[in-house]
Amino acid sequence: MRASVIGPERQRMNKIIDFPRSCKHDSGFQRVQSTYSAREISRQFGLSEHLIRKWTKQGLLPTAPGSKTSEVRYDFHSLQQFRRVREMRIQGMTLSRIEAELHGQMNLFPETEGQLIPLPVKVSPIEKAMRFHESGDRKAAEFAYRQAIEEGDSIPDAYCNLGILEFEAGRSPEAFDHFTKALKHDPRHFEAHFNLAHLYFEAGDLRLSRLHYELAAQLEPSFPNLYFNIGLVHAVTGDYSEAVTALNKARNMVADEDRLKIDELLVNIRKAIDGER
Repeated sequence: MRASVIGPERQRMNKIIDFPRSCKHDSGFQRVQSTYSAREISRQFGLSEHLIRKWTKQGLLPTAPGSKTSEVRYDFHSLQQFRRVREMRIQGMTLSRIEAELHGQMNLFPETEGQLIPLPVKVSPIEKAMRFHESGDRKAAEFAYRQAIEEGDSIPDAYCNLGILEFEAGRSPEAFDHFTKALKHDPRHFEAHFNLAHLYFEAGDLRLSRLHYELAAQLEPSFPNLYFNIGLVHAVTGDYSEAVTALNKARNMVADEDRLKIDELLVNIRKAIDGER
């Protein structure tokens, strides 16, 4: 997350540190993507890459058309399945029980012999919008997102990504409006909670920022970006003990190469603690 700390709290931190860029989009927001790699799915949903590949090999998870064996991608349709897995985990189901549920779904179609049959799928407005967004065609993406909303196609996702476009265009009030509309249509929309938290942080409302990060953490407790950002909120408000706890939690969830910047922030926090003694 790119922090822009407001007011006296800014003076408390010696240095502002971005979350490792490999873990997030450059703007700091969580955009709903048209395709995901196994690693991106692993980070966002707290599932091991080994398990993701296992379920994929078993035919329990659809993959993006044209995916290569060495570089499997998961598309927007796959995302719905991962969201379903997330909800089952929130309900307290074990991974083995979830796997059984996925097998049960697959067994509804015995003629597939263990594999989902890829069918030609017409590109929907929301998928078209995401592709425009990812290619950098903002005007076409905005038009397509609005078309998706009008047609009732994945409305929360459309509002969420439209909010990111508005923020990047310097229209923060419109961004707030779109993120809240996403939550109106789906109060459990993970990306919208995360993005509202980020936006409140940018606006200097740290209380609401922390609230939405914590709501997002209830939906996806295994997403390291959340704990980094929660730690940063605690740090800029001077609650260093809670900051260290959250940052250590984030640190334990990422690979070694992503721990360097977290360690750097932890060093700065410890310096701040020593300075207050």
